[in-house]
Amino acid sequence: MPIRECRVIAVEGTQAAGKTTYVHALTAHLREQGVNVTCTGEPARTSPLMESIVLHGEGNFDLVAELDLLAQHFTVPLRAARHHQVLITDKTPANVLALAGLVLDPTEPGTGAVLAAAEALCRAWMPIAYDAVVYCRDRYDQKAGGDRMREKVLDLQDDADTAIYEACRTMGVPMLEMPVGLTVSERVQWTMKRVEEMGLVAV
Repeated sequence: MPIRECRVIAVEGTQAAGKTTYVHALTAHLREQGVNVTCTGEPARTSPLMESIVLHGEGNFDLVAELDLLAQHFTVPLRAARHHQVLITDKTPANVLALAGLVLDPTEPGTGAVLAAAEALCRAWMPIAYDAVVYCRDRYDQKAGGDRMREKVLDLQDDADTAIYEACRTMGVPMLEMPVGLTVSERVQWTMKRVEEMGLVAV
């Protein structure tokens, strides 16, 4: 069941998999085809809590910051889906859940219980809200372009890829595993073929 008749296609993968560039390219392609489509950015990039931790070195990843980020992954798509036929999202709540499992100490008071509750919510909500997850396995240079939002997670790329993939795979949403090494244009064409076959987009 799409969000209020809006089909939702998520783009997932580890850091520096080219997700954001691809999200915008796919959205632009659909608009050119006359589809009423919008996309969401990566919520971590607009989070004041993540900005303090990553850009200003004020503290470390904690339960408060992760919970705030998780909440954005629910509210941002819900609001963006209004009045649109298709929504392309940059990541899913499963991504936050997977990374939280890597950066948080589950023995800290309340952390384990909150993460368990978050996982249960993700498992209940994602099959209702998401029609497909496109998983990107490419690995680009995380330091390219001087992207400081990746500085604190540079050493987590391999572990994050495994954790995010497993989290997405178990959420009950059809997952489309994109071949590696495609250009942006090839990524768009590959995706369009599959989502059309699934009946998610008609152009």
